[in-house]
Amino acid sequence: MTRKQKKTLIRILVAAALLVAAALLPPIRTPFGIPLLTSRLDGDMFAVSPIWLYFAAYFTIGWDILWKAVRNIGHGQVFDENFLMCVATIGAFILGETSEAVGVMLFYQVGELFQSVAVGKSRRSIAQLMDIRPDVANVERDGQLLEVDPDEVSVGEVIVIRPGEKVPLDGVVIEGASALNTAALTGESAPRDVAVGGELLSGCVNITGLLKARVTKEFGQSTVAKILDLVENAASKKAKAENFITRFAKYYTPCVVFAALALAVIPSLITGEWGVWIHRALTFLVISCPCALVISIPLSFFGGIGGASAQGILVKGGNYLELLAKTETVVFDKTGTLTQGVFQVSALNSAPGVAEVELLEAAALAERHSSHPIAQSLRRALGGEADPGRVTDVEEIPGHGVSALVDGRRVLAGNEKLMVREGVAFRPCKDVGTVVHVAREGAYLGCVVIADQIKDTAPAAVRALKARGIRTVMLTGDSGAVGRAVAEKLGLDEVHAQLLPADKVNRLEELLRRKSAKGALAYVGDGVNDAPVLSRADVGIAMGAMGSDAAIEAADVVLMDDDPAKLAKAMDIAHRCLRIVKENIVFALGVKALFLILGALGRTSMWGAVFADVGVAVIAILNATRMLKTKASDGPRAGGA
Repeated sequence: MTRKQKKTLIRILVAAALLVAAALLPPIRTPFGIPLLTSRLDGDMFAVSPIWLYFAAYFTIGWDILWKAVRNIGHGQVFDENFLMCVATIGAFILGETSEAVGVMLFYQVGELFQSVAVGKSRRSIAQLMDIRPDVANVERDGQLLEVDPDEVSVGEVIVIRPGEKVPLDGVVIEGASALNTAALTGESAPRDVAVGGELLSGCVNITGLLKARVTKEFGQSTVAKILDLVENAASKKAKAENFITRFAKYYTPCVVFAALALAVIPSLITGEWGVWIHRALTFLVISCPCALVISIPLSFFGGIGGASAQGILVKGGNYLELLAKTETVVFDKTGTLTQGVFQVSALNSAPGVAEVELLEAAALAERHSSHPIAQSLRRALGGEADPGRVTDVEEIPGHGVSALVDGRRVLAGNEKLMVREGVAFRPCKDVGTVVHVAREGAYLGCVVIADQIKDTAPAAVRALKARGIRTVMLTGDSGAVGRAVAEKLGLDEVHAQLLPADKVNRLEELLRRKSAKGALAYVGDGVNDAPVLSRADVGIAMGAMGSDAAIEAADVVLMDDDPAKLAKAMDIAHRCLRIVKENIVFALGVKALFLILGALGRTSMWGAVFADVGVAVIAILNATRMLKTKASDGPRAGGA
């Protein structure tokens, strides 16, 4: 508990003790005179309760509510729950219902304490993510290791991260090797190994070895800063249900106040029983407090955002949880989203009499001095460091490939056009991907196929979405053959290839027109070219680890570990959140309506009113806190809310 919550708990306990003492003490008799407040008439003597104890209990537990009501009235905000509680409890005192007056205020504060603890628990859930903010950075300057604020570190400086410390800034490892705990960013418990040349993301925790890294981004642009900004601003974007409750409370409260006034005056004028009908009106006011709705609905969405963030899914607002639950179609980018975005050798088709390793070596050596991703893929596949002295007379042939002397023999590595130009008899390759044909001294050695690899979790992600009745589509700028091959492997419903960024937007507009009026469309991407499409979709979902800054900024949801399987998990969280919200709305309104009718008819006491107000609020709050333990459900869920 916080210090404020502990003080509230102490006030509750003190007020409860005073209430019990007042109830147990024998009545005090006045031999003459009429006391201001009486509990009952005993013959010709007025028996009074120890009113000073009731007053002490009331002001102990309710002074802040009284002050809030007075202050809000001064600011023009009259009809709120503080005003209702004050009117009802003071009225109960006037009617001689002293214990009920104290009890109502006492249990109201109990409900407020429950709310505070629940919100605090939700904030702590998000605070686990917020703890990724580093306190200091160890920077090497002038041969010394200095502790400075991460904001004071410039790009290009060298930082040192000891075992057990948080990575303060994004950078590249220049010395050392270690394992990183990335749970705060990705929600994954398995450590990730990093070595020289590896990328460091701020917010991770160094587990084993000492690391030195060169800073690549200032703190304001680092991964941790962006995550914190996303989480801190999430609460400002309310779901429709939250906005509805806000509007509902705005009109509901003055309506019930005037309804209670009418209930007190009109029947009293007819029957003359002013005490009876005023008591009913006060009971009506206590029952009518909209606390359960006003508190529990935002808490449900807040808990949903916190539960999602704990699993590496950052949702920028409750409105996007609502849209995720209504998603009918998910549209994917290909490269970096469904695939790894890293080219790898996928096939070696050597000519008769040529060993595969011979083919690969010839291609890798010919591309030895090229910085092209294709050349890098060939060198990675070969493994080890080839002797650069073996390669001379390198010639880049734009649009065709490369020519080089390898061990004194002319090697050609490139596309079909290069083979045709040089008069090499080659065999067309039917494999899907980027094909590098290789020849040596005019003799064809074979071809190397380089392709982007499908992410391990992508097939499961697509299956999970289809099991939930969601249509899957892919938009890619790659060739039709590559696009169709990936779509076939993953089982996608629809694919559109060879699209420029503007073409993607046009295709998305077409898909948006095809969805139902109440449904939503989500787009998942990672590149700069995806930013316009992410902004146009009902829900834009970006890959947070390798995704571009523009994509993350334009997105509404960020998957911190680039795992497409988290999509189904995010939708399960959204569905569960909306289900809890609907449960609270139906339960609160149903109980309120029942007790309002009973209160107007005089069939319930002030204690029943306490349950209808505080009891319902506590139950709704406890139901909302279930979102803090959010886990993706095992079973599929149909699309729609």
